Amino acid sequence: MDKFWKYLPHSNYATKISTSIVYAITASAAVNFFYEPGNIYSSGVTGIAQIISTLTQSAFGIKIPVALALLLLNLPLFILGWFKISPKFTIFTGITVLLTSVFMQIIPVQVLSTDPIINAIFGGVVMGAGGGYALRNGLSSGGLDFITIAIRKKTGKTIGSLSIIFNSFILLAAGLLFGWQYAFYSALAIFVSGKVMDAVFTKQKKMQVTIVTSCADEVIHGIHGKMRRGITIINGAEGAFRYDRQKVLITVVTRYELPLLKQIMKETDPHAFVSIADNVQILGRFYEEDL
Repeated sequence: MDKFWKYLPHSNYATKISTSIVYAITASAAVNFFYEPGNIYSSGVTGIAQIISTLTQSAFGIKIPVALALLLLNLPLFILGWFKISPKFTIFTGITVLLTSVFMQIIPVQVLSTDPIINAIFGGVVMGAGGGYALRNGLSSGGLDFITIAIRKKTGKTIGSLSIIFNSFILLAAGLLFGWQYAFYSALAIFVSGKVMDAVFTKQKKMQVTIVTSCADEVIHGIHGKMRRGITIINGAEGAFRYDRQKVLITVVTRYELPLLKQIMKETDPHAFVSIADNVQILGRFYEEDL
């Protein structure tokens, strides 16, 4: 038991649990308010759970609740998360999946609109925002997130784009089993969800920062003290206006770290010239904090 609890740091315990609750509510709302009324299938294991629920209803007359199917499908994937991502990530993801299953049962299905396009768009926005918020805080909705995160660590591809690739198989199954109109509407929902998730989950977006400063030592000390980022130093830079000697520092951070970098620059050299290039591609090693 002591070995289990060591993966639950008390400093961020409340934040993790609150994030799990927020995701559970948003995911349940997306499914029960938009996906189920519009016959739209979600991305990942939630979509597979919906398919299983629909199949058992039509084939045997006994409907397995989506919440129960979601919980059972996630169990074998926890093993992948434990060994390939991190134990702490897997434990809190398990809590998130359990809470999501509970809220899916508690929150009743509500028909807010009968228009499948509206249901697809708004359901995708709610689901993507919840999933991106969870990932941003070091949690996951479970299921295919384990697989996509493991692949992202190897390839550098974004979570949203990988999810779209994997979920094409869910669309194919939905189209063959229940009609292609459901596959097309589900494709719209998955696409919207993936793009919103990418927009919210900013840890995967890398930015190159070029700093021209006369206080290089202070800036380097500040970055190394608060961020785990390497810095390239270019000596002998000269300003064309006053011909003063300066240094150029080059580093790469994530968009998530950008507010911290701005604060560091404000404290160490508020007069430095800082240029930021958005969404750069990286070849070579780039440290990413364990989830």
